[in-house]
Amino acid sequence: MPATIIEAGPCYVTQLRTSEKDGYSAVQLGFGTKKILTKAMQQHLKDLPKLRWLRECKLQDKEIKRGDVINVAIFAPGDIVKVTGVSKGKGFQGVVKRHGFHGHPATHGHKDQARMPGAIGAGGLQHVRKGQRMAGRMGGERVSVRNLEVVSVDKEKNRLVVKGAVPGARNGLLMISAL
Repeated sequence: MPATIIEAGPCYVTQLRTSEKDGYSAVQLGFGTKKILTKAMQQHLKDLPKLRWLRECKLQDKEIKRGDVINVAIFAPGDIVKVTGVSKGKGFQGVVKRHGFHGHPATHGHKDQARMPGAIGAGGLQHVRKGQRMAGRMGGERVSVRNLEVVSVDKEKNRLVVKGAVPGARNGLLMISAL
């Protein structure tokens, strides 16, 4: 079975956003360790470990308070989760790889046109339409993969084994949420 091993925690609750003060309710989570923090981050994370990443997510449980630790114990084998991350960047790519164009035929006067995009519109339209599929940078976007099944949970090492592939390169930051 193809599976991905994810180090998922411990995550510390660093801040609570309330609808009265901030206009929305969310929780800010911190993950990872860092050697040196800026003075502003030191003040923000006082009496908490030096955390590398801070991310916000919607608040579901009202009994969470600052300093609480969230780890893989909230997941169980068989749970269905959504994993969000930044996909691998592929640089500047042509239309065949980026959008799946099939290109021109190899004969009938199409010299050096095999992977070209072709025409982009009629002569009356004197600009490129917004959203026109052309060559450009590919990847490096926020991607969510839904309906992944949790195969096993290792609470001692804070590892989660998920069935299937997750977005991004190795050692990338992921957000795992239950569906």
